[in-house]
Amino acid sequence: MPRLRRPLAALAAPALLLLPALLLFVSLAGAPLAHAQTAPSPDAPPVSTVPDAPEEEQPAATTLRVNVNLVSLFFTVRDKHNGLVSTLTKKDCGILEDKQPQTIKNFSSEADLPLTLGILLDTSGSQQNVLYLEQQAGGNFLRDILRPKDEAFLVTFDVGVHLEQDFTSNANELIRAMDKAEINTAGGNGSMGVPGIGQGPIPTQGAPKGTLLYDAVAQVSNDKVRSETGRKALILLTDGEDEGSVTKPNQAIEAAQKANAIIYVILIADRPFYAYHGAFGYTGDMQMKKLTEETGGRTINVGNNGKKMEEAFAQIEQELRTQYLASYTPTNNKLDGGYRKLDVSCQGDGLKVQTRKGYYAIGEPQ
Repeated sequence: MPRLRRPLAALAAPALLLLPALLLFVSLAGAPLAHAQTAPSPDAPPVSTVPDAPEEEQPAATTLRVNVNLVSLFFTVRDKHNGLVSTLTKKDCGILEDKQPQTIKNFSSEADLPLTLGILLDTSGSQQNVLYLEQQAGGNFLRDILRPKDEAFLVTFDVGVHLEQDFTSNANELIRAMDKAEINTAGGNGSMGVPGIGQGPIPTQGAPKGTLLYDAVAQVSNDKVRSETGRKALILLTDGEDEGSVTKPNQAIEAAQKANAIIYVILIADRPFYAYHGAFGYTGDMQMKKLTEETGGRTINVGNNGKKMEEAFAQIEQELRTQYLASYTPTNNKLDGGYRKLDVSCQGDGLKVQTRKGYYAIGEPQ
């Protein structure tokens, strides 16, 4: 929204009326007097006669840089019965950065803050028998969660990473794109389109690459989410198996952390698929646990049950609408790109905090 400004003409009009008189006064008083003295404004600070010392101004710039380096944390809190807690205040919670206590500057309970949401849909061959369930439950979720001030996008990943629907607050547009998604097991450059996120698969050579899960997380984090502000979440619908990504798991986690994106994984695995092919054991649940825990989300295993998938989406929606936002200026003000470990705790009987495990001090608001 443009900032409102008072018209410059209205502010200048009274001064124009006094201009002739001021010119006459200056001409009578003489140039030396006018140059030597200037009447201070009543609100102006005392005028110093000490010569300017530019080298002493440097600390002010450093201080300003630190002051704007606020680390912002979204987190949810559950009680010992696993119920969400929404009544905590700043005095109830504490933050440690690299084991050093931090002073919380701002603390609020956020239910309606705008949400940036990315849906990452696994369309590799192993999802052949469950894609319809994902489309149906995912569509209902988008209808329920999206509000006019929210935005979401849809990406599919298989042998490539494809942007199927860009940012929109229109759930129907996202649902239409999701319904058009198809299983893709093409080898080499079998799929058409310009390589990369947006128009087609990452170039491959020879045999099918499989499932570029970690490539998808890294590309979405870097290219779609990092420049956005506020609450950001990625929801992966996948069996958790990656095959062929250039990106390593830790690199995908780092990209998501730098983008301040919470990752949820709805783990939907067609176990008979793995039993039938017998090529390798299923390990997706273990792979996804670290991805979600490090970024402040969690993994929800629904098997291949459509009802459980709907419940998983409902849980994610409730968590995203029952979050706290805390911000602080780190006591370690070095913006050196290093990784800082975080630990958030809240006082109460059996309270458990769900938030990201750390952040990178990369010289921009976190």
